[in-house]
Amino acid sequence: MVLHVLDATSSFDDLAATVVVVGHGAAWVEKSLTERAAESTTLHFVEQHEQLGTGHAVAVALPTVNEVLGSDDGHVLIVPGDTPLLRAATIQSLIETHVASQAAITVLTADVDDPSGYGRIVYGKDDRIARIVEERDASDEEKKIREINTSIMVVRKSLLGPGLRLVGRQNAQNEYYLTDLISVLYDGGHVTRSYKLADSREAAGVNDRAQLAAAEHELRRRINDRWMRRGVTMWDPATTYVDADVVLSPDVSLLPGTILKGRCVVGDGAQVGPNAYLVDTEVGAGAVLGAIVATGAVIGRDARAESFSVFGPGVVVATSEHVGPHSVRTL
Repeated sequence: MVLHVLDATSSFDDLAATVVVVGHGAAWVEKSLTERAAESTTLHFVEQHEQLGTGHAVAVALPTVNEVLGSDDGHVLIVPGDTPLLRAATIQSLIETHVASQAAITVLTADVDDPSGYGRIVYGKDDRIARIVEERDASDEEKKIREINTSIMVVRKSLLGPGLRLVGRQNAQNEYYLTDLISVLYDGGHVTRSYKLADSREAAGVNDRAQLAAAEHELRRRINDRWMRRGVTMWDPATTYVDADVVLSPDVSLLPGTILKGRCVVGDGAQVGPNAYLVDTEVGAGAVLGAIVATGAVIGRDARAESFSVFGPGVVVATSEHVGPHSVRTL
């Protein structure tokens, strides 16, 4: 999930660095992100040893942010790691709006039919956000507000540290809410703006298995749509699963039920499926694969692998080789 967020936030030329706050399983998260993030992305990791809220998480990252930016008064983009549907174009528009309005902070918001569980946006004078009220602390009237906080925001760096020092823990969860930064800056006379999403699904968080499944469905649809527009044929996109790290050449054909996971690479004109399952496998141009299973294998150019063949890690199917059904190859 975090890799999708990094992809959306790391595509800007003037991005100085990305600071990732980690907690439980920090070592595994750091290793995974370092190995799979784009080469152009500079990652810095800081660990939040105590879980004292979102404001505390940003405060933990602040020394690294200051070290990266130095004396420059840049802008800090804050994004939670559980928003995999976020688009780079949305982040670009948020930043442009923030800079153009000379705001101290700009929050990405959305109108939703059911705002339960989200912080509500409360406006003050001059269309500035006066505060964000969390669900547990909201009054009955405030709970009727449909415009919600997505937890995505841009803050002027020079105001972030001083503002966070004024954020307290006087709330139902006894935590440092990052959202309280809004009222601190508003009360200090600063410009506090919002930028509303056209499609609220884009900033949907993932808190349970049902939300995870919904996010994965939308990501699969986007990935499949992108590849089809680049010349890949999918006989049934609804039953074709392609991971974000997969690379497909033009004129590849993916038949129904095909699953490509990990770092698969499929060459020009290859046909895969139906019901093929490939993981970290390289497929040469013009190869034709049936309902095979392959993990970490290399299948050569113009090779033929009939259904029910199984290829283990390190196996190489030679160029133009024809492998019959029920073949099992391992090293």
